[in-house]
Amino acid sequence: MFTCKAVWNKLAPLAPLARASSTLCRQGGKRAAVFRHERRPPLVQQAHMSSGPTGGGGENAIYLVLVGAACLGGGVYVSTDVTLFTIGWAIGEKSSAPASVPEPPVSEPCITEPVVEEVTAAPETALEVATPDVVLEAHIPEAAPEVIVPEVVPEVPEPEVAPETPEPEVVPEAPEPEVAPEMPEPEVVSEAPEPEVVSEAPEPEMAPEMPEPEVVSEAPKPEVVSELCTGLPSETLFNFSLASEPAPASTAAPVEPTPAVSEVPAHAPYLLIGGGTASFAAARSIRARDPGARVLIVTDEADLPYMRPPLSKELWFSDDPAVTETLRFKQWNGKERSIYFQPSSFYVSPMELESVENGGVAVLTGKKVVHMDVRGNKVKLSDGAEISYDKCLIATGGIPRNLQVIERASEEVAKRTTLFRKIEDFKALEKVSHELKSITIIGGGFLGSELACALGRRSADLGLEVVQMFPERGNMGKVLPEYLSNWTTEKVKKEGVKVLAEAVVKNVSYKDGQLEIKLKDGRAVKTDHIVAAVGLEPSVELAKSAGLEIDSDFGGFRVNAELQARSNIWVAGDAACFYDIKLGRRRVEHHDHAVVSGRLAGENMTGARKPYWHQSMFWSDLGPDVGYEAIGIVDSSLPTVGVFAKATAKDTPRAATEQSGTGIRSESETEAVAGPIAGPIAVGTAPAPPPQQKEDYGKGVIFYLRDKVVVGIVLWNVFNRMPIARKIIKDGEEHADLNEVAKLFNIHED
Repeated sequence: MFTCKAVWNKLAPLAPLARASSTLCRQGGKRAAVFRHERRPPLVQQAHMSSGPTGGGGENAIYLVLVGAACLGGGVYVSTDVTLFTIGWAIGEKSSAPASVPEPPVSEPCITEPVVEEVTAAPETALEVATPDVVLEAHIPEAAPEVIVPEVVPEVPEPEVAPETPEPEVVPEAPEPEVAPEMPEPEVVSEAPEPEVVSEAPEPEMAPEMPEPEVVSEAPKPEVVSELCTGLPSETLFNFSLASEPAPASTAAPVEPTPAVSEVPAHAPYLLIGGGTASFAAARSIRARDPGARVLIVTDEADLPYMRPPLSKELWFSDDPAVTETLRFKQWNGKERSIYFQPSSFYVSPMELESVENGGVAVLTGKKVVHMDVRGNKVKLSDGAEISYDKCLIATGGIPRNLQVIERASEEVAKRTTLFRKIEDFKALEKVSHELKSITIIGGGFLGSELACALGRRSADLGLEVVQMFPERGNMGKVLPEYLSNWTTEKVKKEGVKVLAEAVVKNVSYKDGQLEIKLKDGRAVKTDHIVAAVGLEPSVELAKSAGLEIDSDFGGFRVNAELQARSNIWVAGDAACFYDIKLGRRRVEHHDHAVVSGRLAGENMTGARKPYWHQSMFWSDLGPDVGYEAIGIVDSSLPTVGVFAKATAKDTPRAATEQSGTGIRSESETEAVAGPIAGPIAVGTAPAPPPQQKEDYGKGVIFYLRDKVVVGIVLWNVFNRMPIARKIIKDGEEHADLNEVAKLFNIHED
C-alpha cells in the first residue's frame, strides 16, 4: 500500500497529461475515421480517475503507471529521434544548398528572443500539444519526403507560397490521397496539423528545426523570421526545404522597380485647357488680380504658349536661315522678337506648382484633356491621369478644316497636304518650299492670301511655282467688297503668284509622282504639294462629356455675357460663341479676340463678374506694304461704303509698327480707349459712290451697313485708329453721310 501510494504521489502531477493524451487519441480516432469514410469503431468506456479514499484506486494507479511510463519513454525516444533528424537535415541541406546563398551555422537554428520567451512561458502546454504529434510522426521520417514533395513543389517558386504554407488546409490535402495506402496509421498524419495550435502555444522543439535558408529565399524581411520559425509544422518545414533545393534562383529577393514620379499635378486651383493666346492672356490676368495664384495650362502641343499671326506673316520674310529653329523674327519696324510670349524661365515646373512659394504659371505640354467631370471638378488626360480643379477655362481653339475631296483621296495625297495651323506646320512648309518645285494653296481668305504673298516673294529666288485657287471672284472675296477684292488679287499676282479665281475643286489624285487637281470647270493643275487654308472648325470635343451647349449656327461653346458656360467653367478664344450686345451672337477667330476674351475670362475667374462688351479687331498684312485692320461684322454680302485717299510713305504696315512699337497691333489697340468724337457729323444727301476699278486704293475706310447702321469697319492701310471705329459701332447710330464720318480717321492728312 505504501508503494502504491508513493507511486501515486509521484505520478499525480502527470494526471492532466494523461487526460490530454487520452482525449487527443479519442479525437484522432474520430477524425481518421471520418477522413477515411469509415464507420466509427466502438469505443471502450472511458476510464475515470478515482476520487475515493486512499487504497481504493488500485486500477487507477496501474493505469497511471502505464500511461506515465509510456509518456516518459516516448518523450525520450522522440527527443533522440528529432535531434538526429535535425542534424541529418542540416547536413543534407548544407551539401545541397546553392553556392550563392551562404550557409548559416547549424549551431544557430533560427532561435530568436520572442521564441525563447514563449517557450519559457508555457512549457507544459507545448508539451501537451506537441508530444503526441511528434511521437506519431517520428516513426515515418523516410516516407514523408516521398509523399509530400510532389504536391508542394509546384507552389514553391511562387512568392506567395511562404505565407500559405502555415495554413492548415494545405497540409492535409497533400498527404491524404497518397499516404493512406503506405502508412499503417494514416489517420495520424492527416491529424498532425489539427492539434497543433501554433498561435496559442508555439512548440519549443520546433524552433531548432526551422532552417534559415528557406527564410532567405522566401522572406527578405528580417522581422518575418521569428514568425516563420514558430508558425510552421515540422513536416511543412521538411517538405519546403526539399522543394526549394532545385530552384536556387528563388533565393534572390525580387527587386521592385522604383515608381516613376508623375509630372502631372493632382490639383490645380486654376486649370486652363489649351496653350494658345487666350490661355496665356487668362493666366496673365489671373496672376495680375491674384498674385499668389497657381495656374496650370494643359496643351496637346509640344511648345509653350506662342502667338500664331507671325506663322503666316513676319516669319516668312526673315533673312535668318535658322528661323525654323530660333523662331525669332523681325517686325515690320525692324525690331526683333520671339514668337513665344515668354521664355521657359517665366514658367514653373508642373510638379512644383503646388509647393512653389507665391504660386506661378505652369505649362503641361504634350497632354490632351479628353474628358471633363464637371460635377467632380476634374479632368482626365489622354494618358489616363486626372487633375482636379477649382475653376477651369476652356480655350481649345480650333482645328483646320480640310476639303472632303482631299479626305477621300489616297494616302499619297494626304502625305502631300498641309493643314496650316501650328509651329510644326510652318516648319514643314518652309522645308517643302526649298525642296519642291511647285506648291498650290487652296483658299482665298486671310490665311491663304497671306501665305500666297509670302511664298510668292521667294518664288523667284527658289525657282518655285506658287498657285492660289479659290471659289470666290477675288482674294478675300468674302470679306472685302468686290472692287477691293479684285484690286487685292492683282496685288497678289504682282508678288509672283498664279491666281485661279472661281475654282472649285472636284477631285485630287496622285499620278506619276505629282498631285493632280481637277476643277469642276474642267481645268486641271499639277503640283508637288497642297496647302489647305479653308477655314477653322472650333474644337468642341469636350462638350459631350462636360454637358456643355454647342451653338447650332456658329459652332463653339455657348457662353453668357461673362463668358461662363457652367458653374466654375469659362470659355474664351476661337471656341467661344458669345452674345454681342450690339451685333448679336457671334464667334470670332482672330488674335485680338483671343487676347481680350482670355483676359476677361481670367478676371471673371477671380471674381470680377464683368460682361464682355469689347469689339475685337483683326488685321491682315499682304507683305510689309499693304495691310488692313477690321472690326465688327465685315461681310461682303452687306452694303458697303468706301472712302479712299492717296497713300503716303507712312501708310503701310511697316510704318504702323514703327509708330506702335509692336507688330502684334492688338497689343496696343486693345488698351486704347476712344474719346468723344469731336464735333457733329455732317449729314449728306447720299452715300459716296463706289470707287472705280482703276483707282489707286492707297488708303481708306470701308463701312459695312445693316439696316443703315454701321456694323463693321475696315481700315485699309489706316492704322492706330481702331478706338474710333470701335466707338462708332458701339454707338449704333444711323449716319446719312459717311464721308464726314470717314474724316474722323484723318485719311486726308498728308
